[in-house]
Amino acid sequence: MLQYILRRLILTVPVLFGILVVSFALTHLSGDPTDLILPPDATDAAREAFRKLHGLDQPIWVQFTQFALHAMQGDFGNSLRFNEPALKLVMDRMAATTELALAAMALTLLIGVPSGVWAAYRRNTLADITVRGTTLVGQAMPSFYLGILSIIVFAVWLRWLPTGGRGTWWHLVLPATTLSFQLIALIARVTRSCMLDVLGQDYIRTARAKGLGETTVVWLHALRNAFIPVLTVIGLQVGFLMGGVVVTETVFSWPGVGRLAIQAIYARDFPVVQAIVFLFALIFVVVNLIVDLLYAVLDPRISYR
Repeated sequence: MLQYILRRLILTVPVLFGILVVSFALTHLSGDPTDLILPPDATDAAREAFRKLHGLDQPIWVQFTQFALHAMQGDFGNSLRFNEPALKLVMDRMAATTELALAAMALTLLIGVPSGVWAAYRRNTLADITVRGTTLVGQAMPSFYLGILSIIVFAVWLRWLPTGGRGTWWHLVLPATTLSFQLIALIARVTRSCMLDVLGQDYIRTARAKGLGETTVVWLHALRNAFIPVLTVIGLQVGFLMGGVVVTETVFSWPGVGRLAIQAIYARDFPVVQAIVFLFALIFVVVNLIVDLLYAVLDPRISYR
């Protein structure tokens, strides 16, 4: 197990380096940030001093070399807008993003998995049709539209919840629900499909023949064996979750990394954008490693020796 973990960690090095290359190239292709950071009436001398201060006057290969060497040490440079370490700005916003992402994932697991199990157990009944119809709507509706619609209904018309910001747990309801809506639909569909395959297996019929209750058969035996594909989808959807955070935080004015990313992209704040992309990529790699390790917990036949 330890050797497998070490091997996976070693393989992440070229992946993360590739992320650095791509993020650096794409940000610098967007144009010169000097025109956006400095006021329109800034003199040519001020523009040149700004470019020299941040190394933008050097050849692109020199900029990348310096960026890569420092990034490997956790230093992404100073923000062009705030003149503070870019990684520090990102980490200061990370608590809010983590709170929102964990709340959305909790809703996904608490609603999506039981809905899929229930739909599979009640196949071709009204409950199954309702779940399938709801998941179809959930995957078809864009998150930004759902967010705006929920603000209009629950915040403006009904005045039940705040329109945005972060404070009490009431502020978390709308953004977490919006962020998790598509994930709930996907997980419910995958869970239903996997449960249908498992419920027809011989060992399920044997468990019922032994006199085990339906609750034990469905939730303990069937779900455990059907959950590995679901767990795989959950791990892969972390990337979607990180991308959804950007849209959701912008719609609800949530002070997290996603909203900071939008602001940094508009301002061409290269160091902040690169730090966010690298951090999201690192989270994605780590989460998928944890998912792989959980396979052995769910199925003892799986070994990483």
